[in-house]
Amino acid sequence: MKNLTLKQLRYFEALARDGRFRRAADACAISQPALSMQIKELEQELGSELFERSAREVKLTPFGQTFALRVRDILRAVDELGEFARASRDSFLTRLRIGIIPTIAPYLLPTVINDLNKSFAGIQIEVRETQTGKLVHELAQGQLDMAIVALPVSEPSLTELELFREEFVLVRPHEDGDKPVPEREALREMRLLLLEEGHCFRDQALSFCKVGAARPREIMEGSSLSTLVQMVGAGIGVTLIPEMAVPVETRSAHVSISRFPSPQPSRTIGMVWRNSTPMAKQLQEVGEAVRRSAETMRQQYGGG
Repeated sequence: MKNLTLKQLRYFEALARDGRFRRAADACAISQPALSMQIKELEQELGSELFERSAREVKLTPFGQTFALRVRDILRAVDELGEFARASRDSFLTRLRIGIIPTIAPYLLPTVINDLNKSFAGIQIEVRETQTGKLVHELAQGQLDMAIVALPVSEPSLTELELFREEFVLVRPHEDGDKPVPEREALREMRLLLLEEGHCFRDQALSFCKVGAARPREIMEGSSLSTLVQMVGAGIGVTLIPEMAVPVETRSAHVSISRFPSPQPSRTIGMVWRNSTPMAKQLQEVGEAVRRSAETMRQQYGGG
């Protein structure tokens, strides 16, 4: 197999990821016929089919699934060689691919990007917002340089850097603002609004309320913190949100905000990146910039 090319492997990986020739061709910035030809030549070189083709989509064959795992390892190693060359050549970052979870992104990201642009002149920043599990996977595949998430992630292949801690607050209908703050056990008896499954903030809220795997009848779900707060404003129930979300999510909602007595519920926000990345020194500097951004933001909204 002397004729395998890195370009073919990247085309294969794009098609394996997207499942459609047109979408993969767009991602690779080539025509669909050219992509089809490259994949066919790759299969001929390997002597085995990589995809099951249908009119609407393609699926990996059993051989293709095994081949995909090897290809991703190869492409990740090649990308890290590029990172190594860039890190050894430049004392500053020129490109940064950031992953961030949805319960942080709308509140912290604007300040972070502004501060990173000031700290690293000419930097090109690419952002990916999704849930922690997907970010960890994309980090492992070399598709991201780092991610801002709630810690711990507890993934041996990743380095964790703690940035700051923030408390959760209780959001209730405006007319309930003068009532005593309920004990966390009492929240289980109320109509509790939570993010849908897959969000780590949901799990943290359930843990604080001492709600186990047996899901109470009165839990209702939303797709975003904004949706949850608006539902509270409509009198549907109560919810918990991180304090960094308060200025954005409550400015147009008819709700009240209350803090819990000690010990207050909280989460630790941090950065993660691959242990093997040669950009570790620069990412430490990015972490310090993010920490400063968070402190500036917290001072603006009066967070503790």
